[in-house]
Amino acid sequence: QVQLVESGGGLVQAGGSLRLSCTASGFIRSINAMGWYRQAPGKQRELAADITVGGNTNYGDSVKGRFTISRDNAKSTMDLQMNSLKPEDTAVYYCQVATGRGLLYWGQGTQVTVSS
Repeated sequence: QVQLVESGGGLVQAGGSLRLSCTASGFIRSINAMGWYRQAPGKQRELAADITVGGNTNYGDSVKGRFTISRDNAKSTMDLQMNSLKPEDTAVYYCQVATGRGLLYWGQGTQVTVSS
């Protein structure tokens, strides 16, 4: 089992920045890829960004150039630096990890609200 705790969400004005953090605990040696997903009201959950254990990154089209994902394997943490935020970035952001065996674990989510 892997437990995930997110932090760093909140309310920010358009053009501002926020930094989300995710800390993993439990069977952390099994963790392979880590990622941030988001779900806006009435919409499907979508990928914001993910990162492999080797540091290869992948971003959703809507956040490219504005968001930066990073991870510290020694500390079992992952961050998402979000800059130039837009009202359409408003969503609940979820931390997800995938184990080497393909199991997925999710955090409880953190709300990000961007006001215009």
